[in-house]
Amino acid sequence: MNDRYSSFIAAELSLPVPSVNAAVGLLEEDATIPFIARYRKEATGNLDEVAIMAIRDRLAQLKELDSRRAAILKSLDERKLLTPELTTKVMGAETLAKLEDIYLPYRPKKRTRAMIAKEKGLEPLAEKIFAQGADDPFKLAVEFVKDEVKDVNEALAGARDIIAERVSEDAAARAKVREVFFAKGAFHSKVMSGKEIEGAKFKDYFDWKEPALKAPSHRVLAMRRGEKEGFLYMRVELPEEEVVPALEAQFAKGNGPCAAQVRLAVEDAYRRMISFSIETETRMETKKRADREAIAVFARNLRDILMSSPLGSKNMIALDPGFRTGCKLVCLDKQGKLLHHDVIFPTTGEGLRMDAALKVRKLVAAQKTEVIAIGNGTAGRETEEFIRGLELKGVTVVMVNESGASVYSASDAAREEFPTEDITVRGAVSIGRRLMDPLAELVKIDAKSIGVGQYQHDVDQLELKKGLDDTVVSCVNSVGVELNSASKELLSYVSGLGSAIAKNIVDYRNENGAFPSRAALKKVPRLGPKAFEQSAGFLRVRDGKNPLDSSAVHPERYELVEKMAEDLGCTVKDLMADGSLRAKIDIKKYATAEVGEPTLRDILNELAKPGRDPRERFEAFAFGNVSKLEDVQPGMKLPGIVTNVAAFGAFVDIGVHQDGLVHVSECSDNYVTNPSDVLKVQQRVQVTVLEVDLQRKRIALSLKSKPIVGKREDRRSPAPPAKREEAVPVGGGAMAEALKAMMLKRRL
Repeated sequence: MNDRYSSFIAAELSLPVPSVNAAVGLLEEDATIPFIARYRKEATGNLDEVAIMAIRDRLAQLKELDSRRAAILKSLDERKLLTPELTTKVMGAETLAKLEDIYLPYRPKKRTRAMIAKEKGLEPLAEKIFAQGADDPFKLAVEFVKDEVKDVNEALAGARDIIAERVSEDAAARAKVREVFFAKGAFHSKVMSGKEIEGAKFKDYFDWKEPALKAPSHRVLAMRRGEKEGFLYMRVELPEEEVVPALEAQFAKGNGPCAAQVRLAVEDAYRRMISFSIETETRMETKKRADREAIAVFARNLRDILMSSPLGSKNMIALDPGFRTGCKLVCLDKQGKLLHHDVIFPTTGEGLRMDAALKVRKLVAAQKTEVIAIGNGTAGRETEEFIRGLELKGVTVVMVNESGASVYSASDAAREEFPTEDITVRGAVSIGRRLMDPLAELVKIDAKSIGVGQYQHDVDQLELKKGLDDTVVSCVNSVGVELNSASKELLSYVSGLGSAIAKNIVDYRNENGAFPSRAALKKVPRLGPKAFEQSAGFLRVRDGKNPLDSSAVHPERYELVEKMAEDLGCTVKDLMADGSLRAKIDIKKYATAEVGEPTLRDILNELAKPGRDPRERFEAFAFGNVSKLEDVQPGMKLPGIVTNVAAFGAFVDIGVHQDGLVHVSECSDNYVTNPSDVLKVQQRVQVTVLEVDLQRKRIALSLKSKPIVGKREDRRSPAPPAKREEAVPVGGGAMAEALKAMMLKRRL
């Protein structure tokens, strides 16, 4: 069975069959994607994580299809309906839609109009009419006028009901209509009567039409949300002239009177049954497509923020700003351990401001503080201005995106870590730690709380979780994890572990002290050989007994490295320290069927830079000389940080508690279809302010070298109208939703 899956997937994804077959085999053995991509390159032909993920997902779909196929065959067999011909059709169905079309005529169903007609004895009449001979259907119907059939018209109507159901259940007919619907169907949304004012945020969709095939993810999800909330009525429309004549040509033969009855039945089948059924399928398929696109946007943004530059180990003061309640202040050591906490009031009167300055100066001196991290929420810029005004020598001041810090502070993980501290202390600690290592801290909270998604509550939540989990797992394993300092939340994302084993690792570490080596992991309860194989290469033991434990070299290859060192007459430690020794290694000498050139090159790279961090080096960032929305004026050029990238543009924090929007049409001097092609979350940018709407708290920004400042209607679009129509959201509906979400996030 796996060979059949592999051949099918290889053809679909244009990958070598042996590579796919190897990947499928490893996945079936519960190997993780990071492990396969990193340590089984020879087996898979060097497939990367993206390819292996695609294989995994398609494999699951094919298994689901086969599971449904088996259920259908069993149902047909139990009801004595299975024939060799039907078995062949069911086994040959390549998609779930085709399989369900084949099964539709045999599916148990509620009492239909066709069933009622058959109960009245009208099926023979339907057969005669459907044969479309030269007989007059009215004359044929006369003999069926009896018992429950009152007249000829009722007999013909019943016969047409039987034919209509047959047409609606014909697999070829449904495939034809499905193809036209998907290619030419159009979304049409209208406002529900009396909901014009209440549903004003969906104003752009009050009477909106566009091809379903071209509708971008954010518009599909916006219309569906409006429908779900009771403000919009949405259909997928298809002019009958696009499909009914084709159906009539399939079933009606000639122009005789019986053929006329068949045409009437075909029209009825389309209007009453097929169109609604296929419209539902179209809605489902466009929703799935929109979900995939939205989840991909979320995952891409999440990867950028998780892989953002870590500051590293520094003595730190972290501040969670506030006006009325003051700023919660915490002191952290280089490992992120909480040493001290207090509250200062730098924005509520001169006396309290002086007291706050005195406290900060004393703590900086006492704790040998190197960095002060300030949350970018309410009072963030005012607090930053206060701290910078102290002119603390040798201290770097950094604004930190605090999205999700409040979620962490109220979480079980935070309560377990700081059982005696209140949520404000926990939140401040999280702000400081995410500056030290964003990845290690952000994995402690639900990824959906980080605030970089697009319509995240409208997409399939199981698919969203899978997509985000894949991203977190990929990021964690590409960076590697320090075994003796990692939290159980971080360890749970390491290849082959999971939450239960991660907890056992932390418990064992707490009871027995630091792990002296990777090999010591084998003593952890429930961490068996398989878990060790999958996880060991991604775990680091700094200053361990074996120098290779600090690298990404897998323990299964330690003997190989030791052999290299032995051949050169040196130690492994010497080999890692001396580039001239490594240059003497001829990798061809050590190549085998299991260990080929890709793995050997990985080993040499690790020996040169053991445990290297793939993330970029940290560089401090400072906002411009604006701190509130009223300071921002059209024409200003300001530094900013990209906080979110959506299909219609990117949001940029310029330091005024309200992110500005760089519309897709303003992302570059060149035409841009997808903002993620030119921007990513956490990217530092220089923007020009185009427009400021104080009443609605909106800022329009541009990344163009020569932007046209002023209201949008006064600015000339650089893109052709047709292209622009496809690439950007119409009006402010989708933007309003996104801006509202961002404003809420910033307030929180």
